[in-house]
Amino acid sequence: MHWSIQEIARLTGVTSRTLRHYDAVGLLPAVRTTASGPRRYDRTALVRLQRILLLRDLGLGLGDIAEVLDSEQDEAKALRRHLDSLRAEQHRLARQIASVERTVAALEKDPEAKEDIMAKDMLDGFDHTQHEQEVTERWGRDAYAKSDAWWRGLGKEGQDRFKVEVQALNAAWIEATEAGLDPASDEAQAIAARHAAWLVAVPGTPGHEQGRPDKGYLLGLGDMYVADDRFAANYGGTEGATFVRDALRVYAERAYPEGEV
Repeated sequence: MHWSIQEIARLTGVTSRTLRHYDAVGLLPAVRTTASGPRRYDRTALVRLQRILLLRDLGLGLGDIAEVLDSEQDEAKALRRHLDSLRAEQHRLARQIASVERTVAALEKDPEAKEDIMAKDMLDGFDHTQHEQEVTERWGRDAYAKSDAWWRGLGKEGQDRFKVEVQALNAAWIEATEAGLDPASDEAQAIAARHAAWLVAVPGTPGHEQGRPDKGYLLGLGDMYVADDRFAANYGGTEGATFVRDALRVYAERAYPEGEV
């Protein structure tokens, strides 16, 4: 079954001009029933377009989107990760909606009794400062300030590239887990080395000045990946997070002198 460019534009809200551009740059090749016939899209193209739109919603540019699509050939697996992220966002938005509803109900009941509205009820689901609080509590205000300044200084293009790097790293961990690799294998340890290099590249990371993350920090992160569902989701769930933790433990034992923390 094939769909015309006009039908796809109507279904998605993406303009025909944009779809033609995607075709021209090779991001979303169309098919033609004849050599000179109009552009048509098959089921494979629609799945690819769905992934393009999901990645575009994350703020990625076309070049970065192409890199992600080329690096993740298993479409079902890639969409499963997107689905997990969308469900997490759905849960967060549901909490925000309930939070605002509680605030509105309390204000309408008694506009002058604002002090009776519990802060935890008003702010549930508004997690934009959550990582600031966690980083500050675990590693200090200076660590958060440095990493935040670094992130803002990247600009949109730099942030998009960083997101692609994170997605590629997460995908490598998931593929290694699903392949049943030994955490101590050369392949798993190569990913662990990438992970350590990615961490230490961020100013504020314990060990940034020395060019490698502190051993205790690295091991602590591994444990947190398993203990916290938010982080485990990045690696396909608890099983994947456990694999990451075990591989990082092996990496730390091999890479750091005995007794170093």
